[in-house]
Amino acid sequence: MKAQLRHIYYKYIAPKALVLMYHRVAEPESDVWEVAVSSANFEQQLQVLKQYYRVVPLKEMVERLKNGVVERNTIAITFDDGYVDNYQTAKPLLEKYCLPATFFITSGNVGQQKEFWWDELEHLILFSESLPAVMDLEVAGASIAFNLEEEAQLTQSLRQQHKAWKSCEQEPPSKRSLLFYRLWEKLKPLPVSEQQAALQKIRDWAGAAASARPDCRSMSREELKDLGQGELFDLGAHTVSHAALAYHAPQFQEKEIEENKCFLEEIAQKRIDLLTYPYGNYNNETMAIAERVAFAAAFTTEEKAVIRNANRYRLGRFQVKNMAAPEFKKQLQLWKYSI
Repeated sequence: MKAQLRHIYYKYIAPKALVLMYHRVAEPESDVWEVAVSSANFEQQLQVLKQYYRVVPLKEMVERLKNGVVERNTIAITFDDGYVDNYQTAKPLLEKYCLPATFFITSGNVGQQKEFWWDELEHLILFSESLPAVMDLEVAGASIAFNLEEEAQLTQSLRQQHKAWKSCEQEPPSKRSLLFYRLWEKLKPLPVSEQQAALQKIRDWAGAAASARPDCRSMSREELKDLGQGELFDLGAHTVSHAALAYHAPQFQEKEIEENKCFLEEIAQKRIDLLTYPYGNYNNETMAIAERVAFAAAFTTEEKAVIRNANRYRLGRFQVKNMAAPEFKKQLQLWKYSI
């Protein structure tokens, strides 16, 4: 009975705050993971937040939580990974409405003309005009044997299917998309050196050079410095290589987190004390490391509101999809009851 009452209290009565998770403000050729919001929809979402909520810096929300305080109707905005569109498109719109945000940066690609491995893999498999019909590669110690058959050649119909595919809502609609998903699953848990070796094998199989689309790059040091040293925005840690931390030993996890933290502190010239787990992937060792290296809080991708008794090293966030103002308003109301 006590447990039931506690659940009712926290779900319907207790004050709750929301942390929103964005990745990109862009319109890429495809958005398999639904991480991109168009600039028009992003601006509509900011207008909703400005009118109906109190948007606070994430560090302020965490500081209040440390003191046992959660304020109703408060929201914090976060971005993961560090795509250049965060600087070119999101930053001016956030400044227009004077809304603070925290940008969680994967530092391994900073200042390099290269893409995140998942973007390159998606582009290579889903949109190459021509691929070999048969793949027979060893990836991460496992054999990948796959026959694309007639899909070796990209048709207009296939292109449209791939543009429309949302992996969280639909099964892979084609052989190419199934191959992409299987390869993504194989590469995700690997350390970056093995990811890059596997990606090179896939490039060689496809007869393709490394992809470096300008709109898929990470922010530069100068862009990060401009963000991190201003008053409206903060930088946060997101590992060096976007590692799926729970797959790795504690020593590897700590190195990924600490090196990323030090890199960002040197750029921002201020303490970096907030962390997000790449892919939302973590374990008990990850949380212990986050606390030991003096992060004030760490965030998952679990959809749950911030409540007074929340564990500060497994706080939830809500991924915002590409929706206009009316749907966004409804979604915010629903998220208030997620604990």
